[in-house]
Amino acid sequence: MTLVSESPSQAFQPRRSERRVVVTGMGVISPIGNTLDEYWRGLLAGKSGIARLRFCDPTGYPTQIAGEVKDFDPTLYFNPKEVRRVARFTQFAVAATRMAFAHARLDPGALKQDRAGVLLGNGIGGFPTVEDGIRSLVDKGGKRLSPFFMPMILPNMAASHVSITFGLKGYNSTIVTACAAGTQATGDAVEVIRRGICDVMVAGGTEAGMTEIGLAGFCAMRAMSTRNDEPDRASRPFDALRDGFVASEGAGVLVLESLEHAVNRGASILAEVSGYGVSSDAYHVVQPGPDGASAVLAMQRAIAGAGLQPTDIDYINAHGTSTPLNDAVETQAIKSVFGEHAYRVPVSSTKSMIGHALGAAGALEAVACVKMIQEGVLHPTTNYENPDPACDLDYVPGKARPKKLRHVLKNSFGFGGQNACLVISKYEK
Repeated sequence: MTLVSESPSQAFQPRRSERRVVVTGMGVISPIGNTLDEYWRGLLAGKSGIARLRFCDPTGYPTQIAGEVKDFDPTLYFNPKEVRRVARFTQFAVAATRMAFAHARLDPGALKQDRAGVLLGNGIGGFPTVEDGIRSLVDKGGKRLSPFFMPMILPNMAASHVSITFGLKGYNSTIVTACAAGTQATGDAVEVIRRGICDVMVAGGTEAGMTEIGLAGFCAMRAMSTRNDEPDRASRPFDALRDGFVASEGAGVLVLESLEHAVNRGASILAEVSGYGVSSDAYHVVQPGPDGASAVLAMQRAIAGAGLQPTDIDYINAHGTSTPLNDAVETQAIKSVFGEHAYRVPVSSTKSMIGHALGAAGALEAVACVKMIQEGVLHPTTNYENPDPACDLDYVPGKARPKKLRHVLKNSFGFGGQNACLVISKYEK
């Protein structure tokens, strides 16, 4: 099927007066490592972060595995009293932000506070705190609920705590667009800088929703892999034997700056966010549009917004969830955007190693894209072993591959049909 969609020139006309936006620092909390270096080494090695669930007892459920963050110590970032008052997804965000500022060699205290802001994506907020609160309500009564229950569970509290912790008084918001949230938050943060509202933005996504109710809900949807006996092989995007996604958690944070601000302070520039596109399927609450037309539109808008043609894209970081429907539709959408070039541009899925971190996924994947541009190497899609006729592109199977990159496309397609794409480019003066 050929999709009818906008040409790049129709899709989006970039404003030539816009300021350029660059990445100067990154921080990561992930199932394969709680520092940027650990995360990157794990991706190159094809390391899996998937294992049997520990944060709740999965016995009796068809899915018993997840990509949990291991060995995270919140007391490195909060005092013991604060730890009890701050939900895990917020702890991840503050930790990743502190690492990102250190990586950027940027002292947040030296910033103009009203010119620095926060924009984070999140899917479900303090889900474990909600579950604990409900259990307390049922077992002990409502008067025993913590007075911090409400501010702990709200999705905006990650951005709020980052703002409070680092004294960032500029633009502050939270994007809650499910699986697209981390990517959309990063793109929206770029727009805030382009419009001159802020010079520096903390952007990305965070998620920590490992609970029994979350497990039960996704199992009821029959959306997750049931490959419990070999968890490291369960997330297998684009493989013919894929049987569902694997839920995970973590946080990815990028320090974004206007080019002028970064140059004036002598920053080391890691990459440039050059394009951004958003669209909606307007079709179904959890299934992607069967023709992929809106995914096509988001990709086209991001590419055109960067002032590029599809043939300029050197690599695609796929949404690649390992669900039968998503991977086939995404493959078709890529072929519709790129034509014959689709068979020449490599595609890989970070989720094959870390699972699907929902609102944090796009941000963790954007961090991976920046590292791939910097290092000139593509991380693999692991567990791609059985070709699927519906998924017939180059998915970088099995092992990392050297590749010089100028422009990469990052796809994220969320529940509710909410799509967001970024073009991340090698920085050139």
